[in-house]
Amino acid sequence: MMIKRTLGQKGQVVLPKDVRDYVGIKPGSEVVFEVRGREIVIKPQKSGREFVEDFCNVPKLKGRLSARDMKKLFEGELVERHDIR
Repeated sequence: MMIKRTLGQKGQVVLPKDVRDYVGIKPGSEVVFEVRGREIVIKPQKSGREFVEDFCNVPKLKGRLSARDMKKLFEGELVERHDIR
């Protein structure tokens, strides 16, 4: 899906409703901006649990991490992202 939008004077752009609905972004949702070379990727912020689950499903890691290792990764992600100590 590609949709063209014009950048406003303050650098703002409205994400089209079809795009927001497709990726599950609602008012109040946090998004992440990722710069890849000369491209900008906007995506919904993942929870700490989603991040760790995706990370643990990387083919090279799948089956190599114990539940204890995954728990440590999850807790570390929460500490780093939310400054929980």
